[in-house]
Amino acid sequence: MQIGPYVLANNLIVAPMAGVTDRPFRMLCRRFGAGHAVSEMITADKSLRLSKKTLRRSDFDGETAPIAVQIAGSNPQELAAAARYNVEAGAQIIDINMGCPAKKVCNKLAGSALLQDEKLVAAILSEVVGAVDVPVTLKTRLGFSNGEENILRVARLAEESGIAAIAVHGRTREDMYNGSARYELIRAVKQAVRIPVIANGDIDSPQKAKVVLDATGADAIMVGRAAQGRPWLFREIAHYLATGEELAPPALDEVRSTMLAHLEALYDFYGEYSGCRIARKHIAWTTRGLTGSNEFRSRMYALESTAQQLGAVTDYFDGLAMAAQTVAQA
Repeated sequence: MQIGPYVLANNLIVAPMAGVTDRPFRMLCRRFGAGHAVSEMITADKSLRLSKKTLRRSDFDGETAPIAVQIAGSNPQELAAAARYNVEAGAQIIDINMGCPAKKVCNKLAGSALLQDEKLVAAILSEVVGAVDVPVTLKTRLGFSNGEENILRVARLAEESGIAAIAVHGRTREDMYNGSARYELIRAVKQAVRIPVIANGDIDSPQKAKVVLDATGADAIMVGRAAQGRPWLFREIAHYLATGEELAPPALDEVRSTMLAHLEALYDFYGEYSGCRIARKHIAWTTRGLTGSNEFRSRMYALESTAQQLGAVTDYFDGLAMAAQTVAQA
């Protein structure tokens, strides 16, 4: 998989997810085999560039190249300026968000709401590509409304504008995350353009990854929600695609060490107050399905310090290990 001059380690990409794909999570997924990761969306609003949230989302210290920054907005000139700003700050790939279905984004005519105005789409693509000397990619959906899917026209506009690669989530904005992703339209995009096409939507297992690649003919796949709490999913997909064999899930001690290292990274990145609170969802995702996890999470949510939280997670996994050892010795 190649984006502009950059040859990625493989064709497995971490989808940009607001509130999830921060630097600690991107680095974690890369460590488990993702070939590329895209930042959370960064607003093109110049007045917010120095806000704490934007500065955190623009922090790529220690990450593996190429650094990909996703920008969001609706004004072509503002998006072009944001692209230049982020390239000057170290971005090596700019990604344009035309896929986010969130109401607060669409109400500002950004994200997937842009798909309602193809002239504006073309203007944005042209302005951003012309503003920077790095590859520009596009993340989008099938269209805004069901029955009015315009992804083929949007994909052709992207190619004509000089977009280096296009990632397509197989739903419309109207679908949100309901129903099943429609891979046949992603396949149609792949057949319609010559630029790399990345398939996104409902890829939650190694087997599904292969099904999607085969069904779409896409150059790569993008994994989002399924990687929450399961960063090793990228390792499992890579192994299955290479060998056709399933890789054993991580042992409990690896899950434990991964979780604790991720917590330390989150605390270091966000600080005491925000680190404790942001870590809660990652702990919840990681412990889903484990013995006693519901009761553990109820207690964990009430903890207000990183030290208490780290101790609670350590004790929980130690308890699981002791229980497993007792069963093995019985």
